[in-house]
Amino acid sequence: MQLRSNGNPMDTFDKSTSPIDLTVLSRNVSRLSGLLTRDREALPAAYLKDPDLRQAYLRYFVPANISKIHLPLRELSLHPKGLLRKDRLKVLDLGSGPGTALLGMMEFFSHHDHKPVLDCTALDQVGENLKDAERLFTEWRENTGMDASLRTLRSGVDRAAARLAGERFDVLILSNVLNELFHGNDERTEVRRNFLLGLLNQLMDQQGSCIIIEPALRETSREMLEVVCGLPAQTAQFYAPCPASGLCATLENARDWQHEEVPWDPPEIVREVDQRIGLRKDALKFSYVVLRKDASSITDVLGLDAWRVVSEPLISKGKAEFYLCGSEGRRLVVRLDKDWSDLNQDFGGLQRGAFVGFDGVLDEGKRLKVVKETKVIVKKV
Repeated sequence: MQLRSNGNPMDTFDKSTSPIDLTVLSRNVSRLSGLLTRDREALPAAYLKDPDLRQAYLRYFVPANISKIHLPLRELSLHPKGLLRKDRLKVLDLGSGPGTALLGMMEFFSHHDHKPVLDCTALDQVGENLKDAERLFTEWRENTGMDASLRTLRSGVDRAAARLAGERFDVLILSNVLNELFHGNDERTEVRRNFLLGLLNQLMDQQGSCIIIEPALRETSREMLEVVCGLPAQTAQFYAPCPASGLCATLENARDWQHEEVPWDPPEIVREVDQRIGLRKDALKFSYVVLRKDASSITDVLGLDAWRVVSEPLISKGKAEFYLCGSEGRRLVVRLDKDWSDLNQDFGGLQRGAFVGFDGVLDEGKRLKVVKETKVIVKKV
């Protein structure tokens, strides 16, 4: 039976906080933010056992992280084969923390025309995280009206395949997890790849999807790509984000990395903390990949000629440029101001993450060039 929504689920986090509590919260958010970015080498293995860091994560980081899974879910839902249109989806959130990605799944499907029953499993080594996951899941289920169940399992992610032996899931999620595994190991890329390979072989359904979300840092983004680009094709193939296959062209230059930046309207508590510590969380920044065992791809939706914008607009005197990724790899595309026309007017409005096609673009070798006669086609997703 489908329940009715009782309100905005984000109200769970937008609660009043006294000035004293807000000062403490802001200090803990600043500390955790440092550990997750510039001081990553000092990040404890189970840092959310610390009650101060756990509260900072719940009040400040969870609201943003909930929405990050919406983009890969939306791209999966567009496929003509109806990859997510089962009546019931079995979902495994590995290293779940307080179940953030599962909350995001409920919110996504609550606004979707197809609302499957969600059988969710949250696996985490921190018992307090799983208690928070149960509480938030119950609140979110009531507020979204989704038909969903949650099973919690206390375990390290590295033991997931053994603990769940014999089970198969439609969706595997590793959200902000891969970068924390085997972090001090000099051979971590290979170790992570073998670990991920085991998960895909043992826990993911043959028609399932694996969603990996990582912080939008150069180190974490590149290491994620190094792991997944080395997976054997018979086990895992790219579905998204890019309409490309094989070795990601981003890895060719050590200075490059790829991430998304999605506009976001944060709850008031996040705004208040930002004002106190000098952060600005008005956009969701993250890197992600979606893996599948079959050959399904975002190109089945967009076409093989689609490109994804993977940079901000590069504006200089007399021209605008973007970096693109597609079936030909990573390319720079330019339009001179003097070449603006009605056919290519959408070029100037491109943003990171957009899909675009061209009719009549010039290939100059080092770059693609949009001229007056070029038709710029923004592909809606």
